[in-house]
Amino acid sequence: MWFRNARLYRITKAFEWSAEALEEALAKRAFQPCGPQDTERMGWVSPLGRDGDQLVFTSGECHLVCLRREEKVLPPAVIREEVDERVAAAEEEQGRPLRRKEKTEIKEQVTLELLPRAFTKSRFIHAYIAPSQELVVVDSASSNAAETLLSELRETLGSMPVRPPAVQQSPAFTMTQWLRGEAHPPAGLVPADECELRDDEEQGGVVRIKGVGLDGDEVRAHLDNAMSVTRLALDWEDQLSFMLDDELTIRRLRFGDDLKEKLDDDAGDDRVARFDAAFSLMTLELSRLVPALLEAFGGEDRSALSA
Repeated sequence: MWFRNARLYRITKAFEWSAEALEEALAKRAFQPCGPQDTERMGWVSPLGRDGDQLVFTSGECHLVCLRREEKVLPPAVIREEVDERVAAAEEEQGRPLRRKEKTEIKEQVTLELLPRAFTKSRFIHAYIAPSQELVVVDSASSNAAETLLSELRETLGSMPVRPPAVQQSPAFTMTQWLRGEAHPPAGLVPADECELRDDEEQGGVVRIKGVGLDGDEVRAHLDNAMSVTRLALDWEDQLSFMLDDELTIRRLRFGDDLKEKLDDDAGDDRVARFDAAFSLMTLELSRLVPALLEAFGGEDRSALSA
């Protein structure tokens, strides 16, 4: 159970749900597959997949949940072909061009008729709630996907007040200082060999650099040309590597060999035991990383939580 991304959200009020109460609440909005006329459905499923039934997987003080979103797949070309044939037949029969409203009605009818035969695709979004850390961590690089899960969580629990953590210093400004050599990351946090630079102008361009030393002339030339660092690859204590963006989203999260070896030593071959051990290792490392990241950008602005 390794997250590939981590979008961070600070819980702004006390979270007092037990694992049992969470399970009961999520069960009322458990996933149900699309019906014949549904275009999409979403609901909660077990984070363990086929290896478990519980909708909340708790390890230590962290609660893992998983939202499933199922959508009907209707290729636009299929709809368009059927609509064109029906429009042509109707125009020939009536001896006149159809109005836009009539064509729209035909398209809606075609869509309704094809929905029961459409394929479905599903997307699974994981997140864990860490009440003692006042955090929700969503495994998604997309703000829209993360907000979809948080919105469903609010509907399920009645309230879920969260917001992205605010820091005292601009991440883009600070990461730019790191590459300029005008400031240094905290101990344990080391820039790797990849970054994204963006022109500070409103319509500025983007430059992506990979596989070269970020302290070299190429990067320096771009920084001297009024570009800022908006994404930077970082290594954390030889345990984690990731790409951090200027919104503090952790992307392309990878876990080091030491953690994977520890997982093999602790969990063996049992799938649920490995899942539990991996989740525990991951949440432990992220519980250390997140405060270090916030501190790297001047510390968290806690006053923003009540704004």
